[in-house]
Amino acid sequence: MSARKFGATGVSVPVIGQGTFLMEHDDRADVVAALRAGIELGLTHLDTAEMYGAGSVEEVVSEAIAGVPRDRLFLVTKVLPSNASRKGTIAACEKSLSRLRTDYVDCLLLHWPGRHPLEDTIGAFETLLDAGKIRSYGVSNFDEHELADAYAIAGPGKLACNQILYHLAERTSERAVIPWCEAHNVAVVGYTPFGRARFPPARGEKVLADLAARRGATTRQLALAFLTRRPGMFAIPKASRLAHVKDNAGASDLVLSAEDLAAIDEAFPVGPKPRGVARI
Repeated sequence: MSARKFGATGVSVPVIGQGTFLMEHDDRADVVAALRAGIELGLTHLDTAEMYGAGSVEEVVSEAIAGVPRDRLFLVTKVLPSNASRKGTIAACEKSLSRLRTDYVDCLLLHWPGRHPLEDTIGAFETLLDAGKIRSYGVSNFDEHELADAYAIAGPGKLACNQILYHLAERTSERAVIPWCEAHNVAVVGYTPFGRARFPPARGEKVLADLAARRGATTRQLALAFLTRRPGMFAIPKASRLAHVKDNAGASDLVLSAEDLAAIDEAFPVGPKPRGVARI
């Protein structure tokens, strides 16, 4: 399983992980089995949030990781902006730890910018870091200006990652957000890597299909390999079925040639910067 350093943390983390958004709507037994299978295949980077199922997905994750040596896992959860005051962040983290049945999380994120001052949220992160409740912290759904604000408060080497919407039909983060993260050694974690509509998208579908046939890979594996082609890039696809878990794991060691990358790049060009930011 391919892994790389997770930003400035220096921790080696699998490039392909497991997302859990909307898993509260799936069959619990199937989800637990899929997550466990993913862990056994090396997908030990697990992402969740207190928002998902109002905490119920964290409980599902806790069931999936039960009995797995804690040091095998890189566990990430997120604090809602409405809870991100200094005291609220600490309380939210404690509740997440209780639902996850663990003593610490490897990375705690602010889910998106909110009304509470970043100074208070980051101050709480530092308190949790000192207490050993978290190993690192970062942000999610931040644009380059918001990242600069957080970086100015936290200082160099503190922001572990920025988690963003990133898929073949949504590559606008390559204009400014990803370059900013690369320049400041902040990992980029792409969520919803297959988009929210049909996959593969009609535009470029034939290119992916032809490439997949030549490479002996699936179109999903090609997408994941492309989206994690740059150093410091990670992806957290959700998979509630075993077949999809195996498919995702198979993308980890797929290396695309310069010709492959150019073909996908041409089929799915970077679009204009959107007016708003999608946040899940």
